Amino acid sequence: MGTVEYQGNDLVFGLDIGTRNVVGAVGYKNEDDFEVVAYCNMEHETRSMLDGQIHDIGRVGKTIRKVKESLEGQLGENLKEVCIAAAGRVLKTEEVRVDFEFEEERVIEKEDIHNLDLLGVEKAQKKLNEENDTKFKFYCVGYSVVRYYYNDDPISNPVGHKATRISEDIIATFLPEDVVDGLYSAVGEADLSVANLTLEPIAAINVAIPENFRLLNIALVDVGAGTSDISITRDGSIIAYGMIPHAGDELTEIIVQHYLVDFKTAEYIKLTSTESDKITFKDIMLIEHTINSKEVWNLLSDTVDKIAKEVAAKIIELNGDTSVAACFVVGGGGKVHGFTERMAKHLKIQKERVALRGEEVMQQVHFEDETVKKDPLLVTPIGICLNYYQQKNNFIYVRFNGERIKLYDNNKLTVMDAALTAEFPTEELFPRRGTEINYFVNDKPRMLRGDAGEAAIVKMDGKEVSLSTPIVANCEIEIISSTAGSESVFTISDLPDYTSEDIAFYVNGKTVTCPKFVEVNGVLEPPTYVIKDGDHVNLRPYYTVEQLIQFMDVEVDLDQPIYVNNVEETLQALCYENFSINWTTYDGSTPLTEDFSTSDSEDGDDDGSDGEEDGIIKNGKLLIDLPIIVNGDEVVLHGRSDYMIIDVFEPINFNPNESNGRFVVIEVNGEKATYTTSLKEGDRVDIYWK
Repeated sequence: MGTVEYQGNDLVFGLDIGTRNVVGAVGYKNEDDFEVVAYCNMEHETRSMLDGQIHDIGRVGKTIRKVKESLEGQLGENLKEVCIAAAGRVLKTEEVRVDFEFEEERVIEKEDIHNLDLLGVEKAQKKLNEENDTKFKFYCVGYSVVRYYYNDDPISNPVGHKATRISEDIIATFLPEDVVDGLYSAVGEADLSVANLTLEPIAAINVAIPENFRLLNIALVDVGAGTSDISITRDGSIIAYGMIPHAGDELTEIIVQHYLVDFKTAEYIKLTSTESDKITFKDIMLIEHTINSKEVWNLLSDTVDKIAKEVAAKIIELNGDTSVAACFVVGGGGKVHGFTERMAKHLKIQKERVALRGEEVMQQVHFEDETVKKDPLLVTPIGICLNYYQQKNNFIYVRFNGERIKLYDNNKLTVMDAALTAEFPTEELFPRRGTEINYFVNDKPRMLRGDAGEAAIVKMDGKEVSLSTPIVANCEIEIISSTAGSESVFTISDLPDYTSEDIAFYVNGKTVTCPKFVEVNGVLEPPTYVIKDGDHVNLRPYYTVEQLIQFMDVEVDLDQPIYVNNVEETLQALCYENFSINWTTYDGSTPLTEDFSTSDSEDGDDDGSDGEEDGIIKNGKLLIDLPIIVNGDEVVLHGRSDYMIIDVFEPINFNPNESNGRFVVIEVNGEKATYTTSLKEGDRVDIYWK
């Protein structure tokens, strides 16, 4: 910590604030060993803590001050900073499965895994918030990925593999705000500031389970006064935390009732029964008794078995409904006779694989006072000291989009962690697609994704950074939300089904090219029509015989047979691409005298019809001239009784077959039109490629 020097070494002050005791240790690291130069274990004067929770900050602070003063007396120096740990029993853990699907198969990158972790932590936070029935906020103090998947197959590291979907099972751990504030306040009552905050299970594991053991599936049980705290390691990290509200005090209460002694004497009886054959004590009537330790063992046997059974059941539950390879036990409550044997029985593993960790795990811990006995009670405070060297954790403040927020600093904090703590919406961190369009083609559903938007702009202290950029105390973070893309513009001509704008038939031996019929919501639309959400598009790759007659505007003798592909058919027969159609017109001709690929307009020559002042009568119809404006120029159409857009193509030399990937735009008097839109005198027509 650098504030206290002892024989040329900077000292670390570790404090284990327990339900029954406050244990302090001061020492320094010397190469691979840890030297303890001062040690103090003091009980709370009253029950100011219950089940690891501080209920009376002032009284707990008073006990901490006494421990601090005792240590200062041993050192001859003042202590100003302390390392503490939050109890594992107050942690909340959530395990969730999260998936992320790509639009198409691609190689997975590190950033994809980072984003997947972000989504997993957020999902766990949401799940915790739904279950949280208090007003307190929870801080994410760590997470561990249990398993990755690509395309639903388990894999240790998906980076570099190709996939369309990646997934993970993730455990996220959260610490309640009131616990943190209570610890900091109690320490402040003793005129100390926090140099490092860790978690009790991590501190205990630092001593009880060597790092090379953590690759194994091992449980650590810290049997304290009010609770038994559990943590489980696998593949080098802690994968789960848990607790049961039964521990040493429950055994002490039985002794209180059975032997009529006060709580302190009962604690003495319980402890001595693990160390001596005989126990001498006085009850509340001041009558002295000497009993055999086996008598205490028998008295506590059923309760010890009950606690061991519940702890074992919790371990199996946390470990995915399977037992662990081994179990280490620390804490004073774990020393009671028969506890480790009962644990082995209920875990269904060999009894040698459940061991009390005390002196044997502290081979590299040395006490200046050689009279101090190494026992499990020292594991956590020593672990708290050692944790200071491994990772200096504390709470820091940063400013996020103008708001001051508090973060648990585990030396791995990134902009992403700040965004999570500030509850910045995850969907606003990544590019968002425009609204998708759902439509139907020939009654089959289709979906068109919107365009991709822009990613969020992330800045720290005015400079652009990424979500994975590390942050430091008091930095200024600004995130400008990502944008949503626009809806994609998708026309009828863009449909894969719409292969051509035209359809050709052979009528009386001549080629006739017609525009395709496309209906949208029951209305004929041109290829340029922009498809909208909910549209029902029906592509018609055919004409009926009747529609073909109407398009060509010919007079067919319906008393004569009509042939489609040499088979006699009705007016409702369907004619597809390259079908041959033969009919007889009223003038008795069957072969066509011209190609209908653009127009069948007549030139108005005398054909024996009777003339009139305004036009010519042909086949009983009055042929008229129609003046209109096409692309700004006056055009006069000749030779028909009525006109539609397709009749304009020939006089302006416009060939609809020359699309070259473009689509034709047709407007009449500023309104969208189709090939078959009717025309009247003076209409203003615009036709052009787009």
